[in-house]
Amino acid sequence: MKKRILLVVLCLACVASFAQTKKKTPATKKQTVKQRVATQPAINPASNKQSSTVDTSKKITDVPITADPAKPFDRPLDGYYKKNNIEHNKVTPYANLRESDVVYSKRVWEEIDLREKVNAYLGSPKSRLIDVLMDAIAAGELTAYDPLPTKNDPNGDSFATPLTADKAKAKMADSAVVNVIDKKTGEKTGSKMVAGDFQPDSIVKFRIKEDWVFDKQRSVWEPRIIGIAPMIKQKVDGANLALDYQPAFWIYFPAARQVLVTKEAFNRNNDATDLSFDDVFLKRLFHGYVVKVSNDKDERIKDYAIGIDRLYESERIKKSLMDWELNLWQY
Repeated sequence: MKKRILLVVLCLACVASFAQTKKKTPATKKQTVKQRVATQPAINPASNKQSSTVDTSKKITDVPITADPAKPFDRPLDGYYKKNNIEHNKVTPYANLRESDVVYSKRVWEEIDLREKVNAYLGSPKSRLIDVLMDAIAAGELTAYDPLPTKNDPNGDSFATPLTADKAKAKMADSAVVNVIDKKTGEKTGSKMVAGDFQPDSIVKFRIKEDWVFDKQRSVWEPRIIGIAPMIKQKVDGANLALDYQPAFWIYFPAARQVLVTKEAFNRNNDATDLSFDDVFLKRLFHGYVVKVSNDKDERIKDYAIGIDRLYESERIKKSLMDWELNLWQY
């Protein structure tokens, strides 16, 4: 009897405890839901609609545009190989020359006329000699010297007075001598030089100064160029005067070799020769005529020869220089 009563009490206790746990569970769920609602901010329905529209618009407009950056222009090679050997050329120095070894010397002035067929390539639009010189002067690589005669420099070709790049360029302009007229009286009071634009094609002559020397140490008879000058022709406004070509400025040739050796001269026969302007002068790939040779009276050929006799005199001087070497040797 006691056992039955004890079992009934235990059963009632289990039922009571189960009922209490079932009642507590929804309360905890409600508390957790309340906590979550408390943590979330209050949302206004109107603002909710507006935010939704803004969000959709942002998705459309704020998408980053990822475009590839523009590539730099890659110029194609004009040919099947690149000609860069001449850019690295070095000047071949002259052999050392001592004063005691020079047994004979003669100074000669020659002019190179680019209108001759053999010299026309020096004025080719593809590679002009005057452009090479003017670019080097503008870049400060070469110095131009004033050709005006002075007391210490009677011929004006001794490299005594240097010129700035601007003055050298001004001398190369197509200048003209204009008469100065008095506005009140209408009479001529003088003349002045007016500079125009520089035209490279107007340079058709170059003058070179060189020494022909015989070196007994090496038994060599050779010319060595000292200076080179582009020639210009002045014009007189309103007058039909045939003025001679005059040097615009002088360039010291030993210094110019550093520039000429890296500049390619156009070759009409072969495009792959890598012929530099330094080769042109050292190998004498030009034709020039003598305008003056050193003499006791300091005369030019045109001072005692007229017309075609100047060319005859020029050829006679060239032949005399060649004959001097030939007469040294006896067989």
